[in-house]
Amino acid sequence: MATLFMATKFMATKKVHSTPSPETQTEAMKIARATQKPGQTKEQTKLIAQGIQHGIELYKKQQKAKSRERDKLRKKQIKDKQTDTDEVTTATAPAHDHAPARQQWLPWVLLALSWVGFIAYTQL
Repeated sequence: MATLFMATKFMATKKVHSTPSPETQTEAMKIARATQKPGQTKEQTKLIAQGIQHGIELYKKQQKAKSRERDKLRKKQIKDKQTDTDEVTTATAPAHDHAPARQQWLPWVLLALSWVGFIAYTQL
């Protein structure tokens, strides 16, 4: 019996009803008055305004959730791009080590040819 009481108490405290902002209330009342039918009572108009407020709140919640998802995707894409560029730089670094090894003979050959040319010039 005590656990049932605790469970219902926990569930009751989990639900949080937030009051709509004054801007939402005024906007909902404007819409309700604009769609008001002849002979409609103030109470009915207030109920319609409350329904509109609820709709606005749901819309705002959905937009916030979509915004959070977009931010998560954007951050994930940025993180993926950073890891891709890190992988590319580490993958290209060994390729640069091999290129100078093949071209190291070129300066030595040019040096030797210049000395041979110099010796041949001085001998003439």
